[in-house]
Amino acid sequence: MNILEALNKGSTKLKRNNINSFQIDSEILLSEIIQKDRKFLILNLDKELKKETLQNFDDLISQRSKGKPIAYLTKKKSFWKDIFEITSDVLIPRPDTEIIIEEFLNLTKNKNNLKILDIGVGSGCILLSLLREKKNFTGVGIDISKKCIDLCRKNSLKLGLYKKVKLFNSDVDNFNYGKYDLIVSNPPYIKSCDLSYLDRDIVDFEPITALDGGINGLSNILKVINKSSKLIKINGRLILEIGFGQKNDVKRILVNRGFYINKVVKDFSNNDRCIISTKL
Repeated sequence: MNILEALNKGSTKLKRNNINSFQIDSEILLSEIIQKDRKFLILNLDKELKKETLQNFDDLISQRSKGKPIAYLTKKKSFWKDIFEITSDVLIPRPDTEIIIEEFLNLTKNKNNLKILDIGVGSGCILLSLLREKKNFTGVGIDISKKCIDLCRKNSLKLGLYKKVKLFNSDVDNFNYGKYDLIVSNPPYIKSCDLSYLDRDIVDFEPITALDGGINGLSNILKVINKSSKLIKINGRLILEIGFGQKNDVKRILVNRGFYINKVVKDFSNNDRCIISTKL
């Protein structure tokens, strides 16, 4: 079987299982198996594939047809300017979260030697992307999951940032290390009752602990704000990602904890996505 035949077979199976991105997913998975880019596939459609290659490709197609996300199958995900190693223990980085990086860069244009805290660091995509942009900043990341901390450490090594980052396996409530110029967090914010309505590639595969925000979706956000109010320096900035319809509740909580609301930033779908505030 050649590349064209394999791609068509994979696409057909994915389409039959309601995978909307069936063609590009088939190309990505075959590219991963043969360790060539997608341009190579297009230029070599008549190239015959080995039996072992076809078996590995068929296995990935079968997993994808059941909804398993591409990032978990390829074990990597592009975010901002880098490729991050990803496992099923961490939330897959989303393009909308890159808004945090953009806002951070706007806030720190002429700043030096700032200290950043990332609460719920996951794969490290936010914190490490920030540190890649600001060579003289340092960062601390915490996560309740040791597997997340281990993965973030691997990504920090890969990106040459190991010496600039300290990582702690800790619940936010029990973390009391240092004072910070800037705190960022993308906490779980989905209402428990809404989890079952998420797409199957999310609810069936991504870690529930990274999604479930409790009964009203605000329990983890409240924890982050409470702890941030103690760990952040006066005039320090908090950049907090929020869910749909949470803007007013989160703004009220922030004001009650001594923060001034600077702005609410919308995502690519024009939904309120993150709130930037300053500790008074």
